[in-house]
Amino acid sequence: MSNRMYYAGIDVGTSYTKAVVIDDNKEAVGTFVGRSGADLKSSINSAIDGALSRAGVNKEAIAHTTSTGFGRDNVTFADSTKTEISCHARGAYHYFPRKLTIIDIGGQDTKIIRVDEKGKVRGFKMNRKCAAGTGTFLEEIGQKLNVPVDEMNARAVSSTRDAPLGSFCTVFAATEVLTRIKAGESVEDMLRSAFESVARRVLEMGVLEGTIVMTGGVVAYNRIIVDIMGRLVGTKILTPPNPQLTGALGAALFAREM
Repeated sequence: MSNRMYYAGIDVGTSYTKAVVIDDNKEAVGTFVGRSGADLKSSINSAIDGALSRAGVNKEAIAHTTSTGFGRDNVTFADSTKTEISCHARGAYHYFPRKLTIIDIGGQDTKIIRVDEKGKVRGFKMNRKCAAGTGTFLEEIGQKLNVPVDEMNARAVSSTRDAPLGSFCTVFAATEVLTRIKAGESVEDMLRSAFESVARRVLEMGVLEGTIVMTGGVVAYNRIIVDIMGRLVGTKILTPPNPQLTGALGAALFAREM
């Protein structure tokens, strides 16, 4: 085992920090996902230690580490850094080597990335104006309805109402939810409306065409958003084996190429 080469990718997001360790065959041998929190140094160390432990290797076995995400510069032991756009594109293309439109829904922003047949990024758009269309929007709606984040998908799936919330603004949407609660609407219908709103917000960002891949933590824990998006665009949406780790995997793949 000491002769094998390993590479690490760390994606420090606003909500979660993800780490992936791959071997020289590009196989993920250890992964970890944990909350970012206020102490990024602690979150980063926990992520890499967790991924290394699951891979069964120590830090000395890592030939190169690449960091990405909003907190990538906080990974003091990283040998290189890459943008979120590049890493999500690289991670998605690893599983689907073709021309892609990638939709990444994170905690604080949503990205649409266009990749050509060779995996090169040809353009991207980001939604950073407010929480609309992000994981934070869904979390806040869940809190208003007193539904834990890990229960939202299961409860929303039981609804058959395809009606988004009237407002994309988190503040106005929360007010609308209170009005619906007063009117006696079911929690399940309101949760599905929140997911519908996120999907429609993505559609407003730009035209989605070709093979569409969805990544990110929201997608990883809420399959309903993939189904809704597929219905809205009229095509099957693809997802990597673990959508939340796409950026970290892409960073690890870049590390292997260094």
